[in-house]
Amino acid sequence: MSEAPLLAIEALQTWFPVRRRGAFPFRAPAQHVRAVDGVSLTVRRGEILGLVGESGSGKTTLGRSVVRALEPTGGRIVFDGNDITHLSRRALRPFRKRIQLVFQDPTSSLNPRLRIGDAIGEPLLIHRLAPDEKTRQQRVRDLLTMVGLPAEATGRYPHEFSGGQRQRIGIARALASGPELLIADEPVSALDVSIQAQVVNLLLDIRARLGLSMLVIAHDVAVVEHLADRIAVMYLGRVVEVATNRELCRAPRHPYTAALLSAVPVPDPTVHRQRIALPGEIPSPVNPPSGCAFRTRCPFAIAACAATRPELQEVAPGHWSACIRDGVLDS
Repeated sequence: MSEAPLLAIEALQTWFPVRRRGAFPFRAPAQHVRAVDGVSLTVRRGEILGLVGESGSGKTTLGRSVVRALEPTGGRIVFDGNDITHLSRRALRPFRKRIQLVFQDPTSSLNPRLRIGDAIGEPLLIHRLAPDEKTRQQRVRDLLTMVGLPAEATGRYPHEFSGGQRQRIGIARALASGPELLIADEPVSALDVSIQAQVVNLLLDIRARLGLSMLVIAHDVAVVEHLADRIAVMYLGRVVEVATNRELCRAPRHPYTAALLSAVPVPDPTVHRQRIALPGEIPSPVNPPSGCAFRTRCPFAIAACAATRPELQEVAPGHWSACIRDGVLDS
């Protein structure tokens, strides 16, 4: 893998204004939902980076901000050395075909009135990647074959396919423009467990065949554990830990990461993993706790956690954690 990252997210913020009930209509909103609140991450060339966390932690917002489906409030998005944070739609267009998104729900992401051949071929028309109709149709058939579907299925409609097959169609559509970065937002959460492994293996095969970089967003640590080279853990709009797959799963340094991993089922009946039950709910991103946002649920919280918001620090080579009591899990 090249040392220069393909994607660099620097102190990214994506906030949504919230108008108080009864407020004067033209008054500026006094509060914001801090969905993404200062996230810095990199995705290297040819790497799969997993992004995990509970629902409401800001994972999907981060993914949509990277493709500029949502406009960031602050920070920078640098793709292949180019700052794309504030590019106009026209200037952003050449980058859109290089960064593609795979949606969570394969049913709602496909137009039910559009044949899948047309759905997959649409990016080829938009980005003018097929000089003629014959070339476009051949490219669509090749993409269907790549994702494990019959090439002759181009004339069928989405409702004629199973959920897993529709997700394969969504992946084929994302690959049509020849992207360098694939952002997969919960790619298997809407699928049966028996189908999830097939889609995970398909993503690994695509990475090996095309050399793509991927940002895989999931709430299930077990999914990214099988997919990712590195894993980033997100809580209430901020990244609290980043490490290689092996290091993070073997020796988590942040209490929140340890709690997530404790919930992953172990297939070996002789292995007994102690479950860490977190009290309460994830706090509101409108009014997050002072200091460390996780302190209200952390079993190791001390008084200093309320006064200081910890930043990511390298606690071991390639292992970053945002906890002022780093190492407490080893004690």
